[in-house]
Amino acid sequence: MENDASAQIPAQHEGEQTDVIHFVDCNTREQAHELFLLAKSRLKDVSNWHEFSGPGSSKFTVTDAQGNDEYKIAEKGDHFYINLPAPGSIAGDGLEWVRIESIEDVEDARAENEFIAITVRPVANPRHPEKATAHFFSHNSTSTFIIERYLNHVSAAVHGRNETPNNHYTGIYDSIRNTIIALTARAGLSGPQWEKLVVGLLHE
Repeated sequence: MENDASAQIPAQHEGEQTDVIHFVDCNTREQAHELFLLAKSRLKDVSNWHEFSGPGSSKFTVTDAQGNDEYKIAEKGDHFYINLPAPGSIAGDGLEWVRIESIEDVEDARAENEFIAITVRPVANPRHPEKATAHFFSHNSTSTFIIERYLNHVSAAVHGRNETPNNHYTGIYDSIRNTIIALTARAGLSGPQWEKLVVGLLHE
């Protein structure tokens, strides 16, 4: 495992990429480590992301493998859904579904840097796993959420890679709907959601 947060971000091959990042400078490395631990606990508390992001945020909820809501700290392999303030997909029962593909957690208060990186990928609705990917982005896209401390600086970031509309193997409604929302997101309208989240994760 590489002790480098950027190494956890998948390579960019197609479509668009997005990078949203927020920094906080602390007076000491010890204070920075405490903020890192706080932000890391918030990042893993996916079902409360809307609370950290503030009013108008999308809602995120962790589920088990069958798509039932679970009130737990997120782990590798968990699903979670996003309830957007927009028309939902048929395949997703009105929701956008992703699966946590990896979690890399390097915690060391004595080291120059430490980080946690969570990468998620769009997947089929686990309530109807035989259907197509239930997200406006395709299965090839990823989002990587990173909390990192370097010396007395702490950052929170969201890195989107290979962002392409999910308009293959879907019904006509979902194909059109996914294309419109994906293009809207790529035009920068999803930025405010992630900007509110990265600020909220580091808010003391």
